[in-house]
Amino acid sequence: MLYIDPDACIDCGACVDVCPVEAVAPDFELEPEDEPFLALNGAWFAAPGRSDYPSTPPRQPGLTVERAAPLRVAVIGTGPSAGYVVESLCGVRDLAVDVTVIDRLLTPGGLARFGVAPDHPHTKSSGDAVIKALRRQGVTARLGVEVGVDVSIEELRATHHAVVLATGASEGRTLGLPGADLPGSVTAADLVGWYNGHPDHADLAPDLGVERAVVIGNGNVALDVARVLLTDPAELRRTDIAEHALAALDVSNVREVVVVGRRGPEHAAFTASELIGLASVRGLSLAARVEDLAPEVGEGDPVLAYKLDVLRSFGNSSGERRLELRFGLRPTEILGEDVVRGVRFESGEVIETELVVAAIGYRSRPMPGLPFDEARGVIPSRGGRVSGANGVYVSGWVKRGPSGGIGANRWCARETVEALLADFDAGMLTAPAGDERITGADLIAWERIDRHERALGRAAGRPRIKVVEVAEQRGLLG
Repeated sequence: MLYIDPDACIDCGACVDVCPVEAVAPDFELEPEDEPFLALNGAWFAAPGRSDYPSTPPRQPGLTVERAAPLRVAVIGTGPSAGYVVESLCGVRDLAVDVTVIDRLLTPGGLARFGVAPDHPHTKSSGDAVIKALRRQGVTARLGVEVGVDVSIEELRATHHAVVLATGASEGRTLGLPGADLPGSVTAADLVGWYNGHPDHADLAPDLGVERAVVIGNGNVALDVARVLLTDPAELRRTDIAEHALAALDVSNVREVVVVGRRGPEHAAFTASELIGLASVRGLSLAARVEDLAPEVGEGDPVLAYKLDVLRSFGNSSGERRLELRFGLRPTEILGEDVVRGVRFESGEVIETELVVAAIGYRSRPMPGLPFDEARGVIPSRGGRVSGANGVYVSGWVKRGPSGGIGANRWCARETVEALLADFDAGMLTAPAGDERITGADLIAWERIDRHERALGRAAGRPRIKVVEVAEQRGLLG
């Protein structure tokens, strides 16, 4: 929720213009699908403890540094969390900062390009802010460079005061159940990467010849996956969904998706906005079992109460494709011998299916030369400082795990940069021993790919058509 102080607001519209995801709008310009948020916002702010927000909330002071010496930092990753780190560093007053941004892919954007659902263009536009950060004075992009393979953390530390990892969480957590490795069982991370055109997942080829899919997990990603599988391909053709995924969905037989949560609806991780978004999908019948939606659940929490009201209204929808949300079902086994045939739950119930998608969270990848917490799937740190690695920092999901939306990375980045600047002021960061010698594609190279993708998209009436194969991307560089 966004609080705009009615006493201080002068209706200039500046917040509407600068919001990177077009999330701010006056109430009289809301689209019909957004009108439910009027009541939802009103209920949230009317709750105890929120109705008397101060009219002059405290402002956070700008980042400062005491040392006059130049600061050289390597930032690994080009997603939103990396973008916020770069903006924070470049925004420090009276600091001469030299930032090298490194990504193993030639196409920057991270989560904004490869993680956000293709039918969420406003959210995907947050990637524009990343490109803007890469264009800042003192920032150099090195794309197509894999840290740990082409260059080591130790080599980066030798040529920079500090290294910040903002590599996100790119691997999907697996179910760890008998049969979970059968063909037909995939993670949401792989499937999302497949339909978003990530080079690592272009060859996934999920079997969409089945009529029913089961998605285990009920966060926003679970709903994204279900929605993409059930949306009319004609609607998806207006987005930047990968061509290979669009071709597969054009001939898909999937007509039903069952989204399963292990606990009750009060514990569901999906947001109200994602739930409301399902109602706008044409030709989609929505269902939730009344017995799962007890009236007393949600008392005292207006957002939860609203989500339950939306779930209760699902029975009023109709369409040729069906999405059902089930709660309180704990999977115990993926059934099948050679391929997936169904899912058995603790209750004894079996849901027959040949496609199971595990949407139970993400985890980061280990980085050679740095500690890694296998249980949490993150690089262990305190306040952004990597444990036992002086001069190495983390920000975003690799730091705190896959929690919070894109905007949460801003405050996460600020905390990390504050720690880095404090160490720089204290003389704890070793000065670079030489010049940085990383070779890789620069931002001009990405702009060639970008122009080519947009040109292909214009010819097809789409925002862009992604070039997925790395060899083809390199061919565009000349």
